[in-house]
Amino acid sequence: MTLTLGMVTIDTTDAVELAGWWAEQTGAAITQENDGWFVVLEGGGLPVMLSFQKVDDPTAGKNRIHLDLGADDLDAEVDRLLAAGATLIGHRGDEAFRWATLADPQGNEFDVAQHG
Repeated sequence: MTLTLGMVTIDTTDAVELAGWWAEQTGAAITQENDGWFVVLEGGGLPVMLSFQKVDDPTAGKNRIHLDLGADDLDAEVDRLLAAGATLIGHRGDEAFRWATLADPQGNEFDVAQHG
């Protein structure tokens, strides 16, 4: 038996708002809203579903799991994400492989790496 990845779920205090932000950033569509307690994105640049689950008290501290995303033009993509409301945590790597760590509007960290 083998496990397969079907969805990545992020806890949030406002599932609709955060799902909307990620939909804009990835070109995905909201396919389920479930009265705002569990919102699902599909399509766009997402290879699997991305979901947002409303919780009263999200886990504090550094993410134990985060999204690793890719971009053809890292600098332009970071600028676009910052203009859309992301926060830059820091630039990482070296000339051989570089990426940026950012946080979405609710503080969930994610990385964007330069493709090839």
